[in-house]
Amino acid sequence: MKNKKILLAYGSGGELMHQLIEDLFLKNFNNEIIEKLDDSASLPSLSEKFDICFTTDSYTVDPVFFPGGDIGKLSVCGTINDLSVCGARPLFISCSFIIEEGFDFEDLEKIVDSMRKVSETTGVKIVTGDTKVVEKGKADKIFINTSGIGIKDKNLKLGKEYIEVGDKVIISGTIGDHEISIISKRLNFETEIESDC
Repeated sequence: MKNKKILLAYGSGGELMHQLIEDLFLKNFNNEIIEKLDDSASLPSLSEKFDICFTTDSYTVDPVFFPGGDIGKLSVCGTINDLSVCGARPLFISCSFIIEEGFDFEDLEKIVDSMRKVSETTGVKIVTGDTKVVEKGKADKIFINTSGIGIKDKNLKLGKEYIEVGDKVIISGTIGDHEISIISKRLNFETEIESDC
């Protein structure tokens, strides 16, 4: 690693994040499952028909409320999406909260309610979780980690290794709405664009 300190860019999904994953995490955690670097790990199962898919993600979005959603809705939708893009049927989610002391209880209720709504709408159950509260100034309002489990047909072949020249890319909506909704709230400018989470 070139840098002696972790930079914000290491969490942005770009070149530095890829370098961190390759040079540190894969070097130490490498196995035939993680080396694929898919959005969900496809695990061996006891079934002849299905594999188990497992994913986890952490959410640190600021602001926590934005046009079209909030950190809670984003966390559940994001985990469901990570399973779905690997061809899995999402079944169960865990959620863990790290909450800064002094965070408004009413805001926490709104966040949890939006998570409940997504869970009910999709039929993906939130089945376990954890909560920690840290001293004021030790976190930025609220962080959420969600993990999800789903099942995938063993015969379904999805993944980077199956992409071929000539394949079609299907986009199911507009691109960039989520990012624009967060930036508009953060920079305080008006837009009708809402997050698609």
